[in-house]
Amino acid sequence: MRLIACIAVMAMLFVPIGMSAPVSGAIFTTNSTCTGVNLNIYASKDDVYLDGGPAHPGAAGLPDGSYYVRVTVPDGTTVLGKSLTPVVTVSGGEFASCYQVSAIVLSAASGFTAAGFNDTSNPGGEYKVWVSNVSTFDNDSSKTDNFKVKVGTVDPGTLRVRKFYDANANGINDDGQLITGWKIRIQDNIDYIRFTPVDIILDADTYYVTECTPLEKNWVATTQPLTVQLNNGDDTTASIGNVCLGAGGGLTLGFWSNKNGQGLLNYSDLASLGSLNLRDAYGANYDPASYSFRTWLLSATATNMSYMLSAQLAATSLDVAHGFVKGSALIYAPGTASANPLGFASVNAVVAEANTELGVHGLVLSGNSFRSYQERLKNALDNANNNRSFVQPAPCPFSFAP
Repeated sequence: MRLIACIAVMAMLFVPIGMSAPVSGAIFTTNSTCTGVNLNIYASKDDVYLDGGPAHPGAAGLPDGSYYVRVTVPDGTTVLGKSLTPVVTVSGGEFASCYQVSAIVLSAASGFTAAGFNDTSNPGGEYKVWVSNVSTFDNDSSKTDNFKVKVGTVDPGTLRVRKFYDANANGINDDGQLITGWKIRIQDNIDYIRFTPVDIILDADTYYVTECTPLEKNWVATTQPLTVQLNNGDDTTASIGNVCLGAGGGLTLGFWSNKNGQGLLNYSDLASLGSLNLRDAYGANYDPASYSFRTWLLSATATNMSYMLSAQLAATSLDVAHGFVKGSALIYAPGTASANPLGFASVNAVVAEANTELGVHGLVLSGNSFRSYQERLKNALDNANNNRSFVQPAPCPFSFAP
Protein backbone atom coordinates (compact mmCIF):
# COMPACT_ATOMS: atom_id res chain seq x y z
CA MET A 1 0.00 0.00 0.00
CA ARG A 2 1.30 3.49 -0.72
CA LEU A 3 0.11 6.96 0.27
CA ILE A 4 -0.05 9.49 -2.54
CA ALA A 5 -1.01 13.14 -2.06
CA CYS A 6 -4.48 14.17 -3.20
CA ILE A 7 -4.03 16.18 -6.36
CA ALA A 8 -6.40 17.54 -8.94
CA VAL A 9 -5.09 15.36 -11.75
CA MET A 10 -6.62 12.31 -10.08
CA ALA A 11 -10.06 13.51 -11.13
CA MET A 12 -10.33 12.75 -14.84
CA LEU A 13 -12.26 15.61 -16.30
CA PHE A 14 -14.44 16.55 -19.25
CA VAL A 15 -13.26 19.35 -21.51
CA PRO A 16 -16.10 20.14 -23.93
CA ILE A 17 -15.16 21.58 -27.29
CA GLY A 18 -14.59 25.31 -27.03
CA MET A 19 -13.87 25.22 -23.29
CA SER A 20 -10.34 25.77 -21.98
CA ALA A 21 -10.89 24.33 -18.50
CA PRO A 22 -12.44 21.13 -17.12
CA VAL A 23 -15.97 21.22 -15.74
CA SER A 24 -17.56 19.70 -12.68
CA GLY A 25 -19.44 16.43 -12.50
CA ALA A 26 -18.93 12.83 -11.50
CA ILE A 27 -19.71 9.25 -12.44
CA PHE A 28 -20.18 6.37 -10.02
CA THR A 29 -20.99 2.70 -10.09
CA THR A 30 -24.26 1.63 -8.50
CA ASN A 31 -26.71 -1.25 -8.25
CA SER A 32 -29.60 -2.27 -10.52
CA THR A 33 -32.05 -0.05 -8.64
CA CYS A 34 -29.68 2.89 -9.11
CA THR A 35 -30.06 3.81 -5.45
CA GLY A 36 -26.50 3.16 -4.27
CA VAL A 37 -24.13 6.09 -4.84
CA ASN A 38 -21.16 4.69 -2.94
CA LEU A 39 -21.29 1.00 -3.86
CA ASN A 40 -17.90 -0.18 -5.06
CA ILE A 41 -17.94 -3.95 -4.60
CA TYR A 42 -20.19 -6.35 -6.49
CA ALA A 43 -20.90 -10.10 -6.61
CA SER A 44 -20.75 -10.26 -10.41
CA LYS A 45 -19.90 -8.10 -13.41
CA ASP A 46 -23.58 -8.01 -14.40
CA ASP A 47 -24.40 -6.35 -11.07
CA VAL A 48 -22.43 -3.20 -11.96
CA TYR A 49 -24.49 -0.24 -13.16
CA LEU A 50 -23.33 3.25 -14.06
CA ASP A 51 -24.81 6.63 -13.14
CA GLY A 52 -23.56 10.20 -13.07
CA GLY A 53 -24.34 13.78 -12.17
CA PRO A 54 -23.14 16.42 -9.68
CA ALA A 55 -20.18 15.41 -7.54
CA HIS A 56 -22.08 16.49 -4.42
CA PRO A 57 -25.30 18.39 -3.61
CA GLY A 58 -25.13 21.92 -4.93
CA ALA A 59 -22.31 21.18 -7.38
CA ALA A 60 -22.56 21.52 -11.14
CA GLY A 61 -23.47 18.38 -13.06
CA LEU A 62 -21.95 16.82 -16.15
CA PRO A 63 -22.08 18.65 -19.49
CA ASP A 64 -25.01 17.57 -21.66
CA GLY A 65 -24.20 15.31 -24.58
CA SER A 66 -23.38 11.74 -25.60
CA TYR A 67 -20.49 9.71 -24.22
CA TYR A 68 -18.41 6.62 -24.84
CA VAL A 69 -17.79 4.04 -22.09
CA ARG A 70 -14.93 1.63 -21.49
CA VAL A 71 -13.68 -0.70 -18.75
CA THR A 72 -9.97 -1.22 -18.03
CA VAL A 73 -7.67 -2.65 -15.40
CA PRO A 74 -7.12 -0.16 -12.55
CA ASP A 75 -4.10 1.58 -14.09
CA GLY A 76 -5.88 1.99 -17.42
CA THR A 77 -3.25 0.12 -19.46
CA THR A 78 -5.44 -2.79 -20.64
CA VAL A 79 -8.88 -2.28 -22.17
CA LEU A 80 -11.29 -5.03 -21.10
CA GLY A 81 -14.36 -3.70 -22.92
CA LYS A 82 -15.55 -0.54 -24.63
CA SER A 83 -18.33 0.99 -26.68
CA LEU A 84 -17.59 1.81 -30.30
CA THR A 85 -20.23 4.54 -30.36
CA PRO A 86 -21.59 6.89 -27.70
CA VAL A 87 -23.92 4.91 -25.43
CA VAL A 88 -24.55 7.26 -22.50
CA THR A 89 -26.71 10.37 -22.70
CA VAL A 90 -26.41 13.25 -20.26
CA SER A 91 -29.30 15.70 -20.00
CA GLY A 92 -29.62 18.48 -17.46
CA GLY A 93 -26.31 17.48 -15.90
CA GLU A 94 -27.51 13.94 -15.07
CA PHE A 95 -27.35 10.58 -16.80
CA ALA A 96 -30.58 10.08 -18.74
CA SER A 97 -30.86 6.64 -17.14
CA CYS A 98 -28.88 4.12 -15.13
CA TYR A 99 -26.83 1.85 -17.43
CA GLN A 100 -25.79 -1.76 -16.89
CA VAL A 101 -22.09 -1.67 -17.79
CA SER A 102 -21.92 -5.20 -19.20
CA ALA A 103 -24.79 -4.37 -21.58
CA ILE A 104 -23.34 -1.17 -23.08
CA VAL A 105 -19.71 -2.19 -23.69
CA LEU A 106 -18.24 -4.82 -26.02
CA SER A 107 -15.65 -7.27 -24.72
CA ALA A 108 -12.04 -7.16 -25.89
CA ALA A 109 -11.98 -10.97 -26.09
CA SER A 110 -14.71 -10.89 -28.76
CA GLY A 111 -12.87 -8.31 -30.81
CA PHE A 112 -15.41 -5.75 -29.54
CA THR A 113 -18.34 -7.50 -31.19
CA ALA A 114 -20.17 -9.09 -28.22
CA ALA A 115 -21.57 -7.44 -25.10
CA GLY A 116 -19.59 -7.60 -21.89
CA PHE A 117 -16.08 -6.98 -20.61
CA ASN A 118 -13.17 -9.31 -19.83
CA ASP A 119 -12.13 -10.33 -16.34
CA THR A 120 -9.48 -8.09 -14.83
CA SER A 121 -5.96 -9.36 -14.30
CA ASN A 122 -5.85 -7.51 -11.01
CA PRO A 123 -5.62 -10.01 -8.12
CA GLY A 124 -8.00 -7.92 -6.03
CA GLY A 125 -10.76 -8.08 -8.65
CA GLU A 126 -10.41 -4.36 -9.38
CA TYR A 127 -11.63 -2.51 -12.47
CA LYS A 128 -11.86 1.06 -13.70
CA VAL A 129 -14.81 2.35 -15.71
CA TRP A 130 -14.37 5.40 -17.95
CA VAL A 131 -16.88 7.79 -19.51
CA SER A 132 -15.64 10.21 -22.17
CA ASN A 133 -16.93 12.55 -24.84
CA VAL A 134 -14.19 11.32 -27.21
CA SER A 135 -13.48 7.77 -28.35
CA THR A 136 -9.79 8.10 -27.43
CA PHE A 137 -10.67 8.52 -23.74
CA ASP A 138 -8.13 11.29 -23.20
CA ASN A 139 -7.58 11.94 -19.51
CA ASP A 140 -8.71 15.55 -19.81
CA SER A 141 -12.00 14.54 -21.40
CA SER A 142 -12.85 11.58 -19.17
CA LYS A 143 -14.41 10.72 -15.83
CA THR A 144 -13.54 7.50 -14.05
CA ASP A 145 -14.62 5.40 -11.12
CA ASN A 146 -13.14 2.24 -9.62
CA PHE A 147 -14.98 -0.87 -8.53
CA LYS A 148 -14.34 -4.48 -7.50
CA VAL A 149 -16.06 -7.72 -8.44
CA LYS A 150 -15.91 -10.48 -5.85
CA VAL A 151 -17.62 -13.62 -7.17
CA GLY A 152 -19.49 -15.51 -4.48
CA THR A 153 -20.22 -14.32 -0.96
CA VAL A 154 -19.61 -10.62 -0.44
CA ASP A 155 -19.30 -9.37 3.12
CA PRO A 156 -18.03 -5.81 2.71
CA GLY A 157 -17.52 -3.13 5.30
CA THR A 158 -18.78 0.45 5.38
CA LEU A 159 -16.38 3.36 5.69
CA ARG A 160 -17.95 6.67 6.65
CA VAL A 161 -15.90 9.85 6.26
CA ARG A 162 -17.00 13.03 8.00
CA LYS A 163 -15.47 16.47 7.62
CA PHE A 164 -15.87 18.73 10.63
CA TYR A 165 -15.20 22.37 11.28
CA ASP A 166 -12.85 22.55 14.24
CA ALA A 167 -13.89 25.90 15.74
CA ASN A 168 -11.96 25.34 18.96
CA ALA A 169 -8.91 24.09 17.04
CA ASN A 170 -8.37 21.02 19.21
CA GLY A 171 -8.43 18.33 16.50
CA ILE A 172 -11.58 16.69 17.93
CA ASN A 173 -15.02 16.57 16.33
CA ASP A 174 -16.79 18.29 19.23
CA ASP A 175 -18.00 21.57 17.71
CA GLY A 176 -21.17 20.33 16.01
CA GLN A 177 -20.31 21.75 12.57
CA LEU A 178 -20.09 19.13 9.82
CA ILE A 179 -18.87 20.26 6.41
CA THR A 180 -20.63 19.05 3.26
CA GLY A 181 -18.89 18.91 -0.12
CA TRP A 182 -15.24 18.65 0.98
CA LYS A 183 -13.20 16.63 -1.50
CA ILE A 184 -11.44 13.61 0.00
CA ARG A 185 -9.51 10.64 -1.28
CA ILE A 186 -9.73 7.04 -0.09
CA GLN A 187 -6.90 4.74 -1.18
CA ASP A 188 -5.92 1.14 -1.04
CA ASN A 189 -4.36 0.00 -4.32
CA ILE A 190 -6.86 2.15 -6.19
CA ASP A 191 -8.37 5.55 -5.53
CA TYR A 192 -11.85 6.70 -4.61
CA ILE A 193 -12.43 10.44 -4.95
CA ARG A 194 -15.55 11.47 -3.02
CA PHE A 195 -17.17 14.48 -1.36
CA THR A 196 -18.28 14.54 2.27
CA PRO A 197 -20.30 13.15 3.85
CA VAL A 198 -19.19 9.76 2.52
CA ASP A 199 -20.72 6.35 3.28
CA ILE A 200 -18.86 3.96 1.02
CA ILE A 201 -19.13 0.18 0.76
CA LEU A 202 -15.64 -1.32 0.49
CA ASP A 203 -13.86 -4.64 0.54
CA ALA A 204 -11.96 -5.55 3.70
CA ASP A 205 -8.58 -3.86 3.45
CA THR A 206 -6.37 -1.10 4.84
CA TYR A 207 -7.41 2.31 3.55
CA TYR A 208 -5.69 5.69 3.63
CA VAL A 209 -8.04 8.65 3.98
CA THR A 210 -6.70 12.07 3.00
CA GLU A 211 -8.29 15.43 2.34
CA CYS A 212 -7.75 17.44 -0.81
CA THR A 213 -6.35 20.94 -0.43
CA PRO A 214 -8.84 23.69 -1.31
CA LEU A 215 -7.96 26.48 -3.70
CA GLU A 216 -8.48 28.99 -0.89
CA LYS A 217 -5.25 29.35 1.08
CA ASN A 218 -6.76 30.32 4.44
CA TRP A 219 -7.64 26.76 5.46
CA VAL A 220 -5.54 24.83 7.99
CA ALA A 221 -5.88 21.10 8.71
CA THR A 222 -6.29 20.12 12.35
CA THR A 223 -6.07 16.35 11.83
CA GLN A 224 -3.59 14.09 10.09
CA PRO A 225 -4.29 11.69 7.19
CA LEU A 226 -5.89 8.55 8.57
CA THR A 227 -5.11 4.86 8.17
CA VAL A 228 -8.25 2.75 8.58
CA GLN A 229 -8.27 -1.02 8.86
CA LEU A 230 -11.65 -2.11 7.51
CA ASN A 231 -12.64 -5.70 8.22
CA ASN A 232 -15.57 -7.69 6.84
CA GLY A 233 -18.82 -6.32 8.23
CA ASP A 234 -17.20 -3.29 9.88
CA ASP A 235 -18.97 0.05 10.07
CA THR A 236 -16.19 2.59 10.69
CA THR A 237 -16.22 6.39 10.77
CA ALA A 238 -13.15 8.51 9.99
CA SER A 239 -13.28 12.20 10.93
CA ILE A 240 -11.13 14.93 9.38
CA GLY A 241 -10.97 18.47 10.79
CA ASN A 242 -10.12 21.93 9.46
CA VAL A 243 -10.38 25.56 10.41
CA CYS A 244 -10.22 28.65 8.26
CA LEU A 245 -8.35 31.81 9.16
CA GLY A 246 -9.42 35.39 8.64
CA ALA A 247 -10.37 38.65 10.26
CA GLY A 248 -10.60 39.21 13.98
CA GLY A 249 -10.33 42.98 14.34
CA GLY A 250 -6.55 43.33 14.17
CA LEU A 251 -5.05 46.73 13.36
CA THR A 252 -1.55 47.27 12.01
CA LEU A 253 1.43 49.33 13.09
CA GLY A 254 0.35 51.74 10.37
CA PHE A 255 -3.00 52.33 12.03
CA TRP A 256 -1.55 52.99 15.47
CA SER A 257 0.97 55.41 13.95
CA ASN A 258 -1.50 57.37 11.80
CA LYS A 259 -3.82 60.13 12.94
CA ASN A 260 -6.73 57.75 13.56
CA GLY A 261 -4.75 55.50 15.86
CA GLN A 262 -2.94 58.38 17.50
CA GLY A 263 -6.28 60.01 18.18
CA LEU A 264 -7.32 56.99 20.27
CA LEU A 265 -4.21 56.91 22.42
CA ASN A 266 -4.47 58.22 25.96
CA TYR A 267 -2.24 58.33 29.01
CA SER A 268 -3.70 55.07 30.25
CA ASP A 269 -2.56 53.40 27.02
CA LEU A 270 0.94 54.82 27.38
CA ALA A 271 1.11 53.66 30.98
CA SER A 272 -0.04 50.19 29.99
CA LEU A 273 2.54 50.02 27.20
CA GLY A 274 5.15 51.22 29.67
CA SER A 275 4.47 48.16 31.82
CA LEU A 276 5.52 45.89 28.94
CA ASN A 277 9.10 44.83 28.25
CA LEU A 278 9.36 46.87 25.05
CA ARG A 279 12.80 47.35 23.48
CA ASP A 280 14.42 49.79 21.08
CA ALA A 281 16.93 49.28 18.28
CA TYR A 282 19.79 48.96 20.75
CA GLY A 283 18.05 46.54 23.11
CA ALA A 284 17.37 49.16 25.76
CA ASN A 285 14.07 49.30 27.59
CA TYR A 286 11.56 51.58 25.89
CA ASP A 287 8.96 53.44 27.94
CA PRO A 288 6.49 55.40 25.78
CA ALA A 289 5.96 58.13 28.34
CA SER A 290 5.17 60.61 25.59
CA TYR A 291 3.83 60.62 22.07
CA SER A 292 7.29 59.73 20.80
CA PHE A 293 5.58 56.35 20.59
CA ARG A 294 4.69 57.09 16.97
CA THR A 295 8.34 57.62 16.01
CA TRP A 296 9.41 54.49 17.88
CA LEU A 297 6.69 52.44 16.18
CA LEU A 298 7.48 53.64 12.64
CA SER A 299 11.22 53.16 13.10
CA ALA A 300 10.99 49.50 14.07
CA THR A 301 13.12 47.07 12.05
CA ALA A 302 14.11 43.44 12.46
CA THR A 303 17.84 44.17 12.67
CA ASN A 304 17.25 43.74 16.36
CA MET A 305 14.43 41.21 16.28
CA SER A 306 13.44 42.27 19.79
CA TYR A 307 12.63 45.75 18.47
CA MET A 308 10.28 44.49 15.74
CA LEU A 309 8.71 42.01 18.15
CA SER A 310 8.16 44.89 20.57
CA ALA A 311 6.42 46.97 17.93
CA GLN A 312 4.07 44.14 17.01
CA LEU A 313 3.43 43.42 20.69
CA ALA A 314 2.54 47.08 21.30
CA ALA A 315 0.07 47.11 18.39
CA THR A 316 -1.63 43.87 19.51
CA SER A 317 -1.87 45.13 23.09
CA LEU A 318 -3.59 48.30 21.88
CA ASP A 319 -5.94 46.23 19.68
CA VAL A 320 -7.07 44.33 22.78
CA ALA A 321 -7.18 47.37 25.07
CA HIS A 322 -9.49 49.25 22.70
CA GLY A 323 -11.77 46.27 22.08
CA PHE A 324 -10.86 45.70 18.44
CA VAL A 325 -9.58 42.20 19.26
CA LYS A 326 -10.72 39.74 21.89
CA GLY A 327 -7.84 38.54 24.01
CA SER A 328 -9.43 35.10 24.16
CA ALA A 329 -9.59 34.81 20.36
CA LEU A 330 -7.61 31.95 18.84
CA ILE A 331 -4.93 32.76 16.28
CA TYR A 332 -2.61 30.57 14.25
CA ALA A 333 0.76 30.83 15.99
CA PRO A 334 2.86 27.82 14.98
CA GLY A 335 6.22 27.51 16.70
CA THR A 336 5.28 29.53 19.75
CA ALA A 337 5.46 27.93 23.17
CA SER A 338 1.89 28.90 24.03
CA ALA A 339 0.41 27.21 20.94
CA ASN A 340 -1.30 23.86 21.27
CA PRO A 341 0.12 20.91 19.28
CA LEU A 342 -1.87 22.07 16.24
CA GLY A 343 -0.29 25.54 16.33
CA PHE A 344 -3.15 27.60 17.80
CA ALA A 345 -3.05 29.91 20.82
CA SER A 346 -5.11 32.72 22.28
CA VAL A 347 -4.08 36.30 21.62
CA ASN A 348 -3.57 36.84 25.34
CA ALA A 349 -1.27 33.83 25.57
CA VAL A 350 0.95 34.98 22.69
CA VAL A 351 1.07 38.52 24.09
CA ALA A 352 2.17 37.21 27.50
CA GLU A 353 4.74 34.88 25.92
CA ALA A 354 6.22 37.67 23.79
CA ASN A 355 6.39 40.02 26.76
CA THR A 356 8.19 37.40 28.86
CA GLU A 357 10.69 36.72 26.08
CA LEU A 358 11.43 40.43 25.63
CA GLY A 359 12.08 40.72 29.36
CA VAL A 360 14.86 38.15 29.01
CA HIS A 361 16.36 38.92 25.60
CA GLY A 362 16.36 42.53 24.47
CA LEU A 363 19.07 42.52 21.81
CA VAL A 364 18.67 39.68 19.33
CA LEU A 365 20.77 40.27 16.23
CA SER A 366 21.61 37.98 13.32
CA GLY A 367 23.16 34.75 14.55
CA ASN A 368 21.55 34.94 17.98
CA SER A 369 20.16 31.55 19.02
CA PHE A 370 16.85 33.14 20.12
CA ARG A 371 16.28 34.98 16.85
CA SER A 372 14.16 32.32 15.14
CA TYR A 373 12.01 31.94 18.24
CA GLN A 374 11.43 35.68 18.49
CA GLU A 375 10.66 35.77 14.77
CA ARG A 376 7.93 33.15 15.22
CA LEU A 377 6.40 35.29 17.98
CA LYS A 378 6.72 38.38 15.81
CA ASN A 379 5.06 36.62 12.87
CA ALA A 380 2.18 35.42 15.02
CA LEU A 381 1.47 38.95 16.26
CA ASP A 382 2.10 40.51 12.85
CA ASN A 383 -0.40 38.18 11.16
CA ALA A 384 -2.97 38.96 13.83
CA ASN A 385 -2.35 42.70 13.47
CA ASN A 386 -2.85 42.31 9.73
CA ASN A 387 -6.17 40.61 10.45
CA ARG A 388 -5.48 37.31 8.69
CA SER A 389 -4.78 34.59 11.27
CA PHE A 390 -7.88 34.49 13.50
CA VAL A 391 -9.77 31.20 13.71
CA GLN A 392 -13.19 31.88 12.24
CA PRO A 393 -16.30 30.73 14.16
CA ALA A 394 -17.83 28.96 11.15
CA PRO A 395 -16.58 27.55 7.82
CA CYS A 396 -15.39 29.96 5.14
CA PRO A 397 -16.00 29.37 1.41
CA PHE A 398 -13.96 26.58 -0.19
CA SER A 399 -13.57 25.07 -3.62
CA PHE A 400 -11.39 22.50 -5.37
CA ALA A 401 -9.80 22.10 -8.75
CA PRO A 402 -12.11 19.87 -10.84
